Order: sequence, then C-alpha cells, then structure tokens
Amino acid sequence: MATAVPNPTSPETAPTQTYSWQNYRCAYAVHRRDSSQGQPLVLIHPIGVGLSRHFWQRFCDEWQHQGQTNPLYAPDLLGCGESDMPRIAYRPEDWAQQLQAFIDRVIQEPVIVVVQGALFPVALRLAQQAPEQVAGLVLSGPPAWGVMTREAKPRQNQLLWNLFFDTPLGWGFYRYARREAFLRSFSQDKLFAEADDVDANWLDTLQQGAADLASRHAVFSFLAGFWRQDYGPDIRQLQQPVKVLFGEGASGISRRGKNDPASKRLDDYLSQLPNAEGTLIPGRNVMPYEEPEAFVRETAAFVQRVAQNHSSS
Repeated sequence: MATAVPNPTSPETAPTQTYSWQNYRCAYAVHRRDSSQGQPLVLIHPIGVGLSRHFWQRFCDEWQHQGQTNPLYAPDLLGCGESDMPRIAYRPEDWAQQLQAFIDRVIQEPVIVVVQGALFPVALRLAQQAPEQVAGLVLSGPPAWGVMTREAKPRQNQLLWNLFFDTPLGWGFYRYARREAFLRSFSQDKLFAEADDVDANWLDTLQQGAADLASRHAVFSFLAGFWRQDYGPDIRQLQQPVKVLFGEGASGISRRGKNDPASKRLDDYLSQLPNAEGTLIPGRNVMPYEEPEAFVRETAAFVQRVAQNHSSS
C-alpha cells in the first residue's frame, strides 16, 4: 500500500512517498497544488548514471509556472533513486509491471505517460499490458527507428552481463563513470545541445544519484542491451494517441540511425504509429531538462486534446 503523505503545495517540497511491489520498496513523488485537476501524468525517467525521478524537476516546475493543473506523478524505477536496488538484470517488462502496479494502487485512474528517450519500450509494454490505464503517450526523443527495430540478441546481452557488467570490472567502470569529469563530458557530447547547459545542478544530481553503487545494476542492464528487440510490430499496433517530440539537434549513440536528422527520426515514427502527431522543438536529447518551456507547452497542448477527444467520444 502507498504511504499516506499530505499533498505538497509546490514541486520543490514534494516529499518522497512509497509503495510496495513484489516486496520491493518503490519510491515516487507527486507534484500538484490544492487546485490540481485533470488527467494525471506519469513521468518515466531515463536510465543512466545517477538518473532518477529528479530528471523531471525542471519540467514539473515549468508545468506549474505555465498554469497547468494536471497532477504529475514521478516514480523512481526499481534500481534507481530511492527505490530498492536489487542485483538483477532489469528488462522493460519488469519496469512496466512496476508502473502498472503504481497506477493500480496509487493513482487509481487512467494516466498519460510521458517517457524520456530509450525508456519508450517500458511505456510501450505498459500500454500493451494495461491499455485501459494508458490514455495517451508523450515520447521525448525516442531512439531512432533503426534502433527500435533491431533484432534481439539475448545470448550476447547475457554474456555482456555475466562477463563484464556483473563482475568487479563492471564495479570499477561504474566508479569511473560517476566521476564529475566523465559525467560532464558525456552530457556535453551526447545529450545537450549547448555545453553550458550542463550545469552544477545537473552534475550534482547525477553524482548524488550514483552515490550508491547498487544503482549500477539498472544502468548496466540498459548498457547490456536487455531492452533491445524489434518493437516495430508492437508500435504499429499501438492504438492510444501519441505525441512524438524530438529536439532539433537530436542525435544518437548507437550506430544505427546515429546520423539521422531530427526530421527523419520524427517522420519514421509518424509513418508507423497509427494515431500520432509530432513536433520538433529546440534542444537535443533531453528536452524536458534543457528546454522545459517548449516541452511543457507541447505536452500540455496534447494533454488538452486528449481530454477534449475523450469528453466528446
């Protein structure tokens, strides 16, 4: 059951709350005011060194600054933030099941899912497992289409996990990867459009999130590729309305689709999703953090359209 905590009055004071899933402690925060109304949003944070629900803090601040009233639910995925961090290889289905329980037990009404980057497979599995719980999806810079339709290689993924990531070598690599110099360089090279936007707040948040070495298991699950498979058929069958947002400077890390311009990335998704719209906005790969004003504006407009369509149907 969820821990009963009074609703916060502002995003900055949103306390940590918890619920139990499969005997694990799972953490989350609720960002809303007393006057909150409208369909709730569930914010799925990316997986990476030190990343957690705090990735969404600027989005939550801007959401209220623009006068939006929908409550925002920001969970820590298992293995991240203040949730338990078991030593397991995490797969999208695991996190989707965690989120389904979160919606069932805590929110108790349909939601719009906002998901960052390569965590799209988690949102996809959630929408498949519980279609009545997911009223719509907002995709923030999902992987290039070639990455999302890559054939699964489970044997290779397991070997990477067994021979490197789940060994002392992996432990040593994680200690190196959580250094400020590495986090700054990676963020500037791969994530942000403007190097100066990799600020102290971003770096401090990552270092604090990576302080517990057990946080490496979720990151290594992602790097080992347990999330990779051909999602094309499932995406083509997704019936919920979807908003796809790419940064104008979008780039990739994987070789497949690495050099695809943002316009092609967007067109690839819009040509495959049965009920989608899309927009290019300023930024590169982490728009909710680097360009929260534009990201909130587009998300809020989509949320309103979903509500209007629901009320008229």
